[in-house]
Amino acid sequence: MDFSQRLKELRQSKKVRQKDLAELFNITPRTWRFYEAGKREPNIASLIKIADYFGISIDFLVGRTDNPQINK
Repeated sequence: MDFSQRLKELRQSKKVRQKDLAELFNITPRTWRFYEAGKREPNIASLIKIADYFGISIDFLVGRTDNPQINK
């Protein structure tokens, strides 16, 4: 599963709107829609914020592993 698919599933699992997450991450709703459509990717600082919000590892978020746990 790629980043855009995983991001959409995570958002839907939390039952939160794209608009609300865009506001939380200080981006436009259009940018968030582009993330979910695979038309754009966030920078590393944004990836960290998104992973922290969902309580998952960046590797899981970007599809490098199917284990969502953060390695500590």
